[in-house]
Amino acid sequence: MTSVVTAGGISVTIRGAVVDEGETVLDRLVSDGVPGSLASRSAKLWGPDAAPLAARRLGWLDLPEASRSTVDRPAGPAAALLRETRAAGLDRIVLAAAGGTALAAEAMCRTAGVRLTVLDTTDPHEVGRVLAADLDRTLVVVVGESVEAESLRRVFGRAFAEAGLKGAELARRFVIVAEEGSALARTAGDVGHHLVPAEPDVDDRFGALGVRSLAPAVLAGADAGALLDEASGLAAALRQPYDNPALALGAALGSSALGVRDKLVIADHGSGLDGLAGWAEQLVGGALGKDGKGLLPVVVEGVDAPGFALAGDLRRVILGRRPDEPGPGREAGVSVAGPLGAQFLLWEYAVAVAARVIGVNPFDEPDTGQSRESTAALLRSEEGTAPTVVRRPPELVEGAVEVHAPEDALRGAKTLTEALETVLADVPGGGYLAVLAYLDRSGDAAAAGLRPLLAARGGEVRRTPAPVTFGWGPRYLHAAGQYHKGGPLNGAFLQITGAVTTDVPVPGKPYTLGELQLAQAFGDLRVLRSLGRPAVRLHLRDRAEGLAQLTAALG
Repeated sequence: MTSVVTAGGISVTIRGAVVDEGETVLDRLVSDGVPGSLASRSAKLWGPDAAPLAARRLGWLDLPEASRSTVDRPAGPAAALLRETRAAGLDRIVLAAAGGTALAAEAMCRTAGVRLTVLDTTDPHEVGRVLAADLDRTLVVVVGESVEAESLRRVFGRAFAEAGLKGAELARRFVIVAEEGSALARTAGDVGHHLVPAEPDVDDRFGALGVRSLAPAVLAGADAGALLDEASGLAAALRQPYDNPALALGAALGSSALGVRDKLVIADHGSGLDGLAGWAEQLVGGALGKDGKGLLPVVVEGVDAPGFALAGDLRRVILGRRPDEPGPGREAGVSVAGPLGAQFLLWEYAVAVAARVIGVNPFDEPDTGQSRESTAALLRSEEGTAPTVVRRPPELVEGAVEVHAPEDALRGAKTLTEALETVLADVPGGGYLAVLAYLDRSGDAAAAGLRPLLAARGGEVRRTPAPVTFGWGPRYLHAAGQYHKGGPLNGAFLQITGAVTTDVPVPGKPYTLGELQLAQAFGDLRVLRSLGRPAVRLHLRDRAEGLAQLTAALG
């Protein structure tokens, strides 16, 4: 059986058993009046406890039109700022942000083929490489008050000063995107930074079409008007009980989470939307993974990648056209096609609907604070001293790789291959393995290749292969990190850290970026272990050599 729902340039195709499962949920959503209530910004859709926060977080529904005055008008703040900065020769845009803001802006610019340097990291190698080139052409856009964004603002401030900039010239190298009246906006006013006002009723996770993501993309050369036009084409369909692709997708996601298929495996197949899968991952994981419930998003490299084969607890989603899949299971799954602006709105609406179905508040993040607090404790910034991390000897050392694990967790493994197979074997039944790499996304890009290798090896050492996810740290803390702590407690974790050869001090703080990065890694690891989750840390004494060893051990 196949159901195809098309509107506003978006097509959602649902095949197989999920059609019947989703129809039951869809009928209930329609009878409850959810499409009209959500389009009218009803804060009561997720229950009385969620209503106060939801009332302050539903502005994303109006963004296809509301954002235009800031980013899509010749006289608007973004256009005026673009003219000014281009005239000053500032055409290299660096975004210091975290979470959905960074991922949405990155997807916009990658899809449009324009250059935006996204820094949502504390890795000193990655940041140092950006600092070392074209600083004379660099404009830094700071969004949010995360420790990453604030640290990078300080780091770039010192770099500009050391390059000879001072006073107003230095201050105008920064664009602050913040809610008027916020502490960040006041800081911008005090020191003379550019300020682009952000919406007060939109959060980071649901704000892909808001100023926080669009402003940096516009400054990099993306066409905000086209993105908003694409979203506006879908917006009219969101009130409809039927012929509403976002509602159909939400029903499919919600029914999957209620049933046994609570792993959402996402593969791109010719969509042309580079970065959409990563943005959808943070939305699904962060909005739905709480109260012991949720959908685990698993982004794989393609439809032929290890981990995409049909399995009992997987719901497969393809971005782009559906391939010809012979054999059993051909009719199972969901495929989504359409332009990027409409996809942002589609997924936000669908996830909000799925949250109602499974009974969680999509706008809160009840568990992400644990890792922030654990990191802060390690940093000890209130004492004015450098971070203190209690280091234990590794359980196993092979070449450039140290294996750190609780006592007896490796069960006598003597080689790196045996240690990795033990990690895979310890994934709980019905659970998953998350690889969390606190490394350089560019210089250590080979780390991402460990995901398919681990997924393939899991099929050899387990009777039922476990899904394997991959996340860069600290990026994942703002994405699937909420799910890891708040969703079903059935995950196992393989964290990877690396030696720092050249560190970057954080001005005004008693720590470097390398120390901050390590504190973030240790802080999250401590929280995961406190929840009783199997968690092993691999430390690379030499990053390139260590990654090559891991690849060989799994190959």
